[in-house]
Amino acid sequence: MYSFTSRSVCAFLLLFFCKLANAATHEDGGDIGRILLPATAYALTFVEDDKTGRYEFYRSFASNVVATQLLKMTVHKDRPDLSGDDAFPSGHASMAFQAATFLQLRYGKKYGVPAFAVASYVAWTRVDADKHDWADVGAGAAIGALSSYFFTHSIEGVQITPVASVDYSGIFVSGTF
Repeated sequence: MYSFTSRSVCAFLLLFFCKLANAATHEDGGDIGRILLPATAYALTFVEDDKTGRYEFYRSFASNVVATQLLKMTVHKDRPDLSGDDAFPSGHASMAFQAATFLQLRYGKKYGVPAFAVASYVAWTRVDADKHDWADVGAGAAIGALSSYFFTHSIEGVQITPVASVDYSGIFVSGTF
C-alpha cells in the first residue's frame, strides 16, 4: 500500500515528465519546471493543511522575487545570447530553488530530492538555452535557497545550511533519523 505522500510525489513527477515530453525544447522544459515547482510547493501546503507552511512559503517566495528582480534591475549583465541585459541572477533558477528548498526544509527528502533534481534541470536549461552562464544560475539558486532557508522551519527536523567562505562553498546537512 502506498502512502498519500508517495502518491503525491509520483503525481508531481508524472505531471512534470508529461509536460516535459510535450515541450518543444529544453528551454520550454525549464519554463515548465520554473512554474510547476513553486505551484507544487504552494499546493502542498493545502494538501497537508499546513497554514504555517503556507505563510512561510509566501514570505520566502516574495523575498526571493523581490531580491532577484532588484538585482536584475541594478546589475544589467548581458545575456550570453545578447537578448537582454537582465541575465544576473537567473529568475528561473531562483524560483526553482526557492521551491525545492522550501519542500526539502518543510516536508523532508521525500519531496526535496525530486524537487532538487527538477530545480537542477531548470538551471541547466537556462545555460543550455544560452540565456545565462553558470554564475547567473548559481546566484539565482543561492538567492532562492536562502530565501526559503531564512523563512522556512522544518517539520521533520532536517536542517540544510548553506555555507560559504573565501576558500569553499557548499551546504551542511544535519538531522535526526
